[in-house]
Amino acid sequence: MTALRSRRHGYIALGLTAIAAVTLAGCAEGGDSGDSGESKTVQISGGITGSEADNLQKSFDQFTKDTGVKVVYTGDKGFEGNIVTKVAGGSAPDIAIVPQPGLLASLVGTGEVKEGTQAVADNVDKYWAPAWKDYGSVDGTFYAAPMLANVKGYVYYSPKSFQEWGVEVPKTWDDLLALTATIQQKTGTPPWCAGFSSGDASGWPGTDWIEDLVLRQAGADVYDSWASGDTPFTDPDIEAAFDSVGKILLDPNYVNAGFGDVKSINSTAFGDVAAKIADGSCALTHQASFLTANLLTVQTADGATPTIAPDGDVYAFVLPGVKEGDQSVEGGGEFVTAFSDDENTQKVLEYMSTPEFADARVSLGGAISANTGADPSLASSEFLTEAMTLLQDPATTFRFDASDLMPASVGSGSFWRGMVDWIDGKPTPQVLSDIQAGYEN
Repeated sequence: MTALRSRRHGYIALGLTAIAAVTLAGCAEGGDSGDSGESKTVQISGGITGSEADNLQKSFDQFTKDTGVKVVYTGDKGFEGNIVTKVAGGSAPDIAIVPQPGLLASLVGTGEVKEGTQAVADNVDKYWAPAWKDYGSVDGTFYAAPMLANVKGYVYYSPKSFQEWGVEVPKTWDDLLALTATIQQKTGTPPWCAGFSSGDASGWPGTDWIEDLVLRQAGADVYDSWASGDTPFTDPDIEAAFDSVGKILLDPNYVNAGFGDVKSINSTAFGDVAAKIADGSCALTHQASFLTANLLTVQTADGATPTIAPDGDVYAFVLPGVKEGDQSVEGGGEFVTAFSDDENTQKVLEYMSTPEFADARVSLGGAISANTGADPSLASSEFLTEAMTLLQDPATTFRFDASDLMPASVGSGSFWRGMVDWIDGKPTPQVLSDIQAGYEN
């Protein structure tokens, strides 16, 4: 997954400045030694860069005061492309923050990853839904605890416009289609805007649409089978998801508000939809929770920074399911894995699997966690508090982003390309066949 793709997954906790350079394999070099002779400095590496790196580093302040163990985080924009090579070449950090299960499996394949300790496994069993432990395991062996998380499949809208039009947040997929038709009739313009352009990663916003519909329409079992490659793209359940998404994205009456027609979706940058939602020229857009950050850099029609609140300029609801009350969501997150069994490294790992770490990071802003022991009221906005509460709810069916679970030749290859071709007008059966062919590469 590229840095762009990390952004795309809404890793609410992403974006950083490198704080220190990664050094040495196994355990860190140059750290102060404790009485045991082991390093008192633990080096962590990951793809989180920019200001969010500072917040991640600050999350360890109290831990260091309590234990004397110093933690140094290093952000690398090329982390996902570099870490396997570094590990295989003997230059592993003590701990890596891994943004996708597929990359974790590749790292485990080097033979250098340490199995998760019982203390960390116990915390994961206690504080996370079982699916999270599965995503941190390879071939049935637990290696990595989850860290932060994000919720995907939000539909952003204007509460003020909804009130003006006399419409409400939909409770089912059919309600959403009816809402779309109603807004189009009331305004005479397309309600939806979408952007698939993202350089080499173009097409990924479309994969999120498809994943949401597979999970909501076909259910978690089919979703899991599809994500693992057992259910092919040519299966009727997957084609049905494309057909459902096409009722919006392929209808020129419904897209592409503020940008043009259906084909303009491919030439519109994925983040540009924020400006159209903010200024009112687009009524609805489908994106991950990270879009709230984009909304802070755009303006309303009056030239103000939009207020993100249930009664504000912009807010969002989770894409509804087929039946009212369904709570099925997909999302992403990071996993914490180790290449050292140093005692201090293990202390850091255990801390990172606790509610205390989650609270420390969430309270610094811009992040949420699925740790059920963490306090969602500490999140930096009402929107993030609601997203975190949704993730913690035992009634929520959570699934990791399917394309991140697929081989790169498909998930970040033929699937992305297929979405672009689909918007350009290639027939759905051919698109599905082309995407499935990615498994042969």
